[in-house]
Amino acid sequence: MTQAGWRKLTEWPLAIAAAVFLVAYSYEVISEPDGKFAEVVIAATWLVFLIDYVINLVLAKPRWRWFYTHLLDLAIVVLPMLRPLRLLRLVTLLAILNRTAGAAFRGRVIIYAAGASTLLVYVAGLAVLDAERGAGGSIQTLGDALWWAFVTITTVGYGDYFPVTPAGQFVAVGVMIGGIALIGVSPQHSLRGSSNVSGRRRL
Repeated sequence: MTQAGWRKLTEWPLAIAAAVFLVAYSYEVISEPDGKFAEVVIAATWLVFLIDYVINLVLAKPRWRWFYTHLLDLAIVVLPMLRPLRLLRLVTLLAILNRTAGAAFRGRVIIYAAGASTLLVYVAGLAVLDAERGAGGSIQTLGDALWWAFVTITTVGYGDYFPVTPAGQFVAVGVMIGGIALIGVSPQHSLRGSSNVSGRRRL
């Protein structure tokens, strides 16, 4: 099997695994259960992504080039013990959303931008709450965390809520970079869609 064939075969299973991880992590952060069920589910999804990474590495040609151009994928599978960083696995959902948004220019921009922004705000809120709760900072509830994530991704930066832990600050850097990336993606989609439409008209 080729790497392209493997990626096509596993695209939706990986998206489902990432969604399961999101549900389990949400339950763990919001409900703070005493049991270990959520941890078991999270560990199982990590194993799925680990297997996928290893198979992609084996099938890649040239292998070394694929390795150093996919360092984020490596981070996704080697940092599972740092709880806020486990949300890196949800980057898979953004990639799936981008590939399956639809062929129409308008649908692609609206679905990608809205879906990616909403997902980024939510997972950033979970991650920063996980890092900050109990640390004595201003972010202590899910509402606080979601408001902080929304203000940060839009680059408004009121300063009423802010992370005080190193893990929370790391999440903040990721949200800032993600927000800038999303702003840059929409114009690219717009230009691509416009050129496609012009090409069809010329034909």
